[in-house]
Amino acid sequence: MVDLLASTAVLVDIASESHNEQAITDHIEARLVAEAPWLELTRVGHNVVARTHLGRGERIILAGHTDTVPINANLPARIDGDVCHGVGASDMKSGLAVMLALAVAVREPRLDVSYVFYEAEEVAPRFNGLGRLARERPDLLAGDVALLGEPTDGTIEAGCQGTMRAELTLVGARAHTARPWMGRNAIHRLALVLDRLTRYEGRQPVIDGCQYREAMQAVRVDGGVAGNVVPDRATLVVNHRFAPDRTSAQAEAHLRAVLTADTDFAEGRPADDGEGDRFELVDLSPAAAPSLGHRVLAALIARNQLEVRAKLGWTDVARFAELGVPAANFGPGDATLAHTAGEWVGREPIERVYRALDDLLRAGV
Repeated sequence: MVDLLASTAVLVDIASESHNEQAITDHIEARLVAEAPWLELTRVGHNVVARTHLGRGERIILAGHTDTVPINANLPARIDGDVCHGVGASDMKSGLAVMLALAVAVREPRLDVSYVFYEAEEVAPRFNGLGRLARERPDLLAGDVALLGEPTDGTIEAGCQGTMRAELTLVGARAHTARPWMGRNAIHRLALVLDRLTRYEGRQPVIDGCQYREAMQAVRVDGGVAGNVVPDRATLVVNHRFAPDRTSAQAEAHLRAVLTADTDFAEGRPADDGEGDRFELVDLSPAAAPSLGHRVLAALIARNQLEVRAKLGWTDVARFAELGVPAANFGPGDATLAHTAGEWVGREPIERVYRALDDLLRAGV
C-alpha cells in the first residue's frame, strides 16, 4: 500500500481554494491517465469522473470535493510523525488520497466504480461541481449507492439533515422616539419571535437507528432608521436544520408556524411604505435518508464493524438522494478540525478507511 499520509501531503500542497481548483484537477487527471489507463475518464470543467465498465451487477460511486476553504497560514503541508498538518488535510485531501490510491490499485473491482472528483463544495450551492454534473451529464452520476469522503473519522455518518434559511420581516410605523406611542416599533415586535426561538426544543427522531437533532437558530437581525426614530421595519434571518423524516415542504411549514405563531403577523399593519409583514424562504437544501438497509452499505458496515451515527450537518449525500442514489458519508479526518487554522489528519484513520473500501471493492457484497 502506498504511503497515504505522504499522498495527502502532496495534495495539500496543491493549493485549491474554492474557484481555484484547476491545478489540483489537472494533477488528478494526469495521475489517473498515467497510472490507471483502464478507467474511462471524463472531464467537465474542473470536475473529473473516472469509471470502470466491467458489467458488474452494481455500481458504487466514491465522491470527494477538491476545494478547500481559504488558506490560513497553514500551507505548505507539514508531516509530524503520523500526522499531516495543513489546509484541507482533514476536509478532504485525505479522502481524495484514498480515492486516488484505490483507483490505481484496484484494477478489476467486484463492483463497478465511479470515482468523482468535483469542485466548489465549500461555497454557494450554485457553484457546486456535483450540481453541474447533475445538470449537464447526469449519466456520470448514475449508480446504485454512493459514499462521500467527508471527514467522519472512519465512521459512517448516515444521510444528512436538511437546512433552510428564512427571512421574517416585521413592520411598524415611524415616530419620534420622544413620542413612541405615535408609532409602532418593529424591532420590539421581534421579541416574541426571539423568545420562541430561545425556548424552542427541536425533535430528536431516530431513523434507521440513527438519532437526528433538529434545530432552529436566529443568525442575523437587521433594523433601525436613526438614533431618534422608532423603526418601521426589522428583519430576522433564521436557520432551520431538519431531520430526513420530514420533506422540505413539511419543514418549511413547521418553520413558518414557529416564527409566526402567537403574534399579529397575519394582520400586521403596513409600514410607512405600505408593505406588510413578510415570511420568505431564501435558501433550501433537502435532507437525505440514512439508507442503511442498502446491501452495499450494510456489507461495508458489518465486515468492518463500523460505528454508525446520524449526519447532523448537510452534505452532498443529499444531491445523490435527489438523483435516487442512496448515499452516506465515510472518510478519514475529524470534522471538528475542518476549516480551522490547525487542521490535521492522522495516518491511522486514512489507512482504516482505505482498508475498508479496498475490501469492499475486491470482495464485493
